[in-house]
Amino acid sequence: MDTFAPVDDCWFLTGPTASGKTALSLELAERLGAEILSLDSMAVYRRMEIGTAKPDTATRARVAHHLIDLVEPTEDFSISQYLEHAHRAVDDIRSRGREALFVGGTPLYLKALLRGLADGPPGDPELRAQLESEAEQQGSAELHARLAEVDPEAARRVHPHDTRRIVRALEVFAKTGQPMSDYQQHFAQGRAAKDCRVFVLDWPRDVLHQRINARVETMFVEGLVEEVRGLLADYGRLGTTAAQAVGYREVIQYLDGARAPHSRRSATADLSPPVDLPQTIELTKARTRQFARRQLIWFRGLSECRWIGMSDQTNVAELAARIAAE
Repeated sequence: MDTFAPVDDCWFLTGPTASGKTALSLELAERLGAEILSLDSMAVYRRMEIGTAKPDTATRARVAHHLIDLVEPTEDFSISQYLEHAHRAVDDIRSRGREALFVGGTPLYLKALLRGLADGPPGDPELRAQLESEAEQQGSAELHARLAEVDPEAARRVHPHDTRRIVRALEVFAKTGQPMSDYQQHFAQGRAAKDCRVFVLDWPRDVLHQRINARVETMFVEGLVEEVRGLLADYGRLGTTAAQAVGYREVIQYLDGARAPHSRRSATADLSPPVDLPQTIELTKARTRQFARRQLIWFRGLSECRWIGMSDQTNVAELAARIAAE
């Protein structure tokens, strides 16, 4: 069983997608004497640049970044693998007398870093492949209903269309006879915000939606379709996790004529697969806004978070100074 202790005395800058984390993180890192560790489950994949808003060469030259480009996009990447890399990176940063600043918006990673993780027994590739095949044929909602029977607590926490986590929970139960939620009881034990350095960027909803829409439009202008087309040409298809990334999934559906097996089931049941590029862009906007909503729900459930009100008048340098003073 993979067990990880919480990381201690680190800084965290998080928030929903398009909330301005990158610009603020550079200012904050320079004030803290910190290096940045990515807190993004999709930035671990090589060659997925535009859709993940990965920091560019100039940004990485300004402040050292870690936990980016760890694996090929055909590989699945577990939370245990992320935590292994994260703990090693924190130790390395501290050995050089630097601070560690996690930046990104993957709530599950944030929670595991703050509270630790016991992730159950090692994976069973054969059983996992069988469950993934069933999810593809029957739909993730069917597997979610099955999970609700054997582990109601895990089913309550996991979205009915989050195939990867549903499969993992069913895999753990099948291997051990013990609910996944039993391994994760410590996950419920949070600390007070005043005892932590976890800062969430909080925008008015209408402004955040405008920022998301603008971000998505920029991604397509910068060549997201061409990036995905190149990935599919070189790899054939992306791995289960990478193919579900918002933006990539919609473009894959568009390029495959909405017939690709890995995208047959929409993560948003009421939104049909796109049939042309304008519809692809609008669908990506809608799903990104829904993703941001889920991120905020997660953050609100973490007692460690301090909320930072944001507006168009926010001065990034002044805000970085204020956070560093904490």
